Amino acid sequence: MESQADAGGRDHAVGSERLTAEQMDERRRQNIAYEYLCHLEEAKRWIEACLGEELPPTTDLEESLRNGVTLAKLGHRFAPDVVPQRKIYDGELLRYKATGLNFRHTDNINHWLKAMDKIALPSIFYPETTDIYDKKNSPRVVYCLHAFSIYLFKLGLAPQIQDLYGKVNFTEEEINNMKTELEKYGIQMPSFSKIGGILANELSVDEAAVHAAVIAINEAIERGMAEQTMLALHNPNAMLANLLDGLALVYQEVLYQAKSEKTANARNRVGVYKPEQDVYEELLTRAEIQGNVNKVNVHAAMEYVDEALEKGDVQALYSALQSEALGLREVHRENTEWYMEQLLIDREQKSLELGMMEPLEKEELQAAVEAANENANVHLCMMQAVSRINEAVRSGVPSQTVKELMNSSAKLPDVYPFAAGLYQRELAALQQQKPQGELTQEELYIGVEMLSAVALIDRALEAGDYGAFWRNLISAATGLTNIQDCCAQRYFAELTALKQRARRDGEVPLSWNDLQMCVHAVNSAVEKEHDKIVAIGLINEALDRSDPERTVAALLLPSAELADLDFPAARRYHDVLAAAKRQKAQVSRDEAAVLWLEEIQDGIHRSNQDGRNARKMSLAVAAINQAIKEGVASQTLRVLRSPGVALCSVIPECASVYQSELAMLMRVKVETEPQVISKHTFSISDHSCKQNPEQQNSDAAKKYTRQSNPSKLHGNSIDTIVLTSKSMR
Repeated sequence: MESQADAGGRDHAVGSERLTAEQMDERRRQNIAYEYLCHLEEAKRWIEACLGEELPPTTDLEESLRNGVTLAKLGHRFAPDVVPQRKIYDGELLRYKATGLNFRHTDNINHWLKAMDKIALPSIFYPETTDIYDKKNSPRVVYCLHAFSIYLFKLGLAPQIQDLYGKVNFTEEEINNMKTELEKYGIQMPSFSKIGGILANELSVDEAAVHAAVIAINEAIERGMAEQTMLALHNPNAMLANLLDGLALVYQEVLYQAKSEKTANARNRVGVYKPEQDVYEELLTRAEIQGNVNKVNVHAAMEYVDEALEKGDVQALYSALQSEALGLREVHRENTEWYMEQLLIDREQKSLELGMMEPLEKEELQAAVEAANENANVHLCMMQAVSRINEAVRSGVPSQTVKELMNSSAKLPDVYPFAAGLYQRELAALQQQKPQGELTQEELYIGVEMLSAVALIDRALEAGDYGAFWRNLISAATGLTNIQDCCAQRYFAELTALKQRARRDGEVPLSWNDLQMCVHAVNSAVEKEHDKIVAIGLINEALDRSDPERTVAALLLPSAELADLDFPAARRYHDVLAAAKRQKAQVSRDEAAVLWLEEIQDGIHRSNQDGRNARKMSLAVAAINQAIKEGVASQTLRVLRSPGVALCSVIPECASVYQSELAMLMRVKVETEPQVISKHTFSISDHSCKQNPEQQNSDAAKKYTRQSNPSKLHGNSIDTIVLTSKSMR
């Protein structure tokens, strides 16, 4: 690969060896080819900067321009009203890649020519359509692109094109191929260095005056005095616009740097054959001066915008965006707040990407303005749609309400016409709760999102579609709380039953409140069931441990929901339930068998019944003892026959015997040691009735020696006396 020094021809004119005429001519043709390749690279980089797209390699650029797509995109970039995006044929190059060039690609070239005409680039620079499409004169196309770039830079609409001569490398093969291509078509290379002068001549009335003014500006720039440079710039003959005295120092610095760079590039071409020397090869042209002035103005305007954003000053931002230097389109005062919001977002995003805070470029500002205008317009349409929705809800017509809710401008979630009544009823209720009687877009969004989910759940219940039901029930849009996966089937069953009852009663579809209440009810029921199971486990565990206190504590758990618990009967509960548990294990032949809630409750009821029976017997025994003391046989007989004492075979004929026997037994108990006499103390046999009454009394007295109260007879003792008396009878 040749270096740029070799390719550009520097140092070839000066050397120790003298070149022949043929060698010098060959070197000249190579230099022309290298310089043209440099202009191709300059045009390529400038287009990439304008479009933000990567183009094919430099050596393929001429071929890639033939379809006109890139040129049409340039036209759209700088004259979008003339070349709208939709007019660009084969914009994605799908047709071109599949079948190559098509005659319709010439439409793209014509669009570009019309865009340049719209911007008022002098037509002297325009190529013919065939120069591009048929590649008849590609240097003319590149020449036009350079003129286009310089002209746009002068207007402040595009970046400045670079001078890359001597700064890029091409292989010897690439240079020779280009040399051959240029010789093949016999094309005269345009003078790219004279574009600035030609533009000045084309746009100026008094060429000499303009030329003199531009020379004076270059001289002032060279002297380095900002005030003198500013005076030269203000010369009317220079026909410069948008000069701002406050930026004089910046103009001086930027113009001096531009002039120095141009001079260096010109001197870089020493030894390159030129048919004639142009004064503007080292001096800044009027277009370049104006372009740099515009560049400074644009940069200053961008900084004003950045400062306004930093301060959050809406009015200052609007003034900065109105700057002529920026030339922003469609800036509206009423959208200033939107500009502030969008620009702050874009500014923050840019700082994150670059890792540093930088002002937004002109193109970025224009994009933000357009985005903000779009957002403002969308918001306005949305607010108008919301107003119509509120009016429809107030009108009370479900179909009209649904129609307005489905308006895309309202930016609401999906709306289902089959649930029109649901939307109307619920939104009307929400609207009545608002002091102003108006629902905001956010309130409508949340409300419609929930109601739509409810409508889908209701329809799934109607169809018995469990899958659709569950998907919508757990959806965040539904807004239901405390949904448990383990209860899914219970929710479905309960809500299906509720839906069926509502249908029978002729009621409206289920509401959100119906769903939430059902979820809470199912959760509560499941929780109670779980707690009951835990309580049952604790009761059975206490029974296994033979711990009456623990059994009572477990029975008293609220979650067990056991009824008719009587604390004094605690021991009895434990005994009865423990016996029932052992019997169940024996019957089922399962040592791990447990009592369930119904069995436990039944044991409690049996224990309570035993207690009640015992209390009745105690009262009856007390009455018998009292009757014995009173000594009235008939009274004693009556209480002996009381159901509470449960005595058997009591007959009136033995009344006096009952009285005397029981009275004697009571006296014996008083005289003997205080021990309780069991009901089964006496062993009654058939021959007892044949014994001598006195002997029987003596035997009875001897056997009734254990009693707790010496003055009272227990039921068992009384029962024994009754049986003895009957046998005597």
